[in-house]
Amino acid sequence: MACRISELVLDAADPERLAAFWSEVLGYVELGREDDGSIEIGPPDGGPQPTLVLSPSSAPRPGKLPLHIDVSATDRDQDAELERLFALGARPADVGRTGTESWRVLADPEGNEFCLLRARIRPA
Repeated sequence: MACRISELVLDAADPERLAAFWSEVLGYVELGREDDGSIEIGPPDGGPQPTLVLSPSSAPRPGKLPLHIDVSATDRDQDAELERLFALGARPADVGRTGTESWRVLADPEGNEFCLLRARIRPA
């Protein structure tokens, strides 16, 4: 038997704000809250995708995160999804791209980098 990723934990200065952002980006819903202020979001139907746990932290992050999230649109092309993500509060992230890559590098409202891939995938 193998393991699978069940949750990704992301430190957040404002877990409420990031939970709202990532819920809209991914079509997730709030699944629960912990006494420490952590908020878990995930698929509304409890599907196999990993959940995200936004954990409160006041510790500053030095430099680039060693892990980032990649997302792919399910119902529109990359340009249309990019506009939707900007409307939700994402912004371009300058990481030294050449401009020929097929993905777009963005930052969430707290500056965490993530990539919008070109390929569209089927909804779960």
